[in-house]
Amino acid sequence: MERIVFIILGMASVTYLPRFLPMYVLTRLEIPKTVITWLSYVPVSVLSALIVPGILTAGRQVFFSAGNTYLLASIPAFLVAWRTRSMLLTVIAGMTAVLLLQQFPLI
Repeated sequence: MERIVFIILGMASVTYLPRFLPMYVLTRLEIPKTVITWLSYVPVSVLSALIVPGILTAGRQVFFSAGNTYLLASIPAFLVAWRTRSMLLTVIAGMTAVLLLQQFPLI
């Protein structure tokens, strides 16, 4: 029983400490404006790194053609995101475009 308690406490600490320590340290420091500006680009970069391979590849190969449903669906999703800046509307537009392109393929 004691071993299980120690395992749970150990798992809790390795989960909590990596989240708490940076927050604790960074709240005590004055971060320069250039670093804050640079950090504002991190979410966009990570999101792009996750989305672009899914759009441009199929079966571990680049699939850049008119038959690529996801590539074609990304165009209206991008336009909706650009015009509205709404995540919900962008997701709805992208999912609708994928659904329509899969039901009525262009090629």
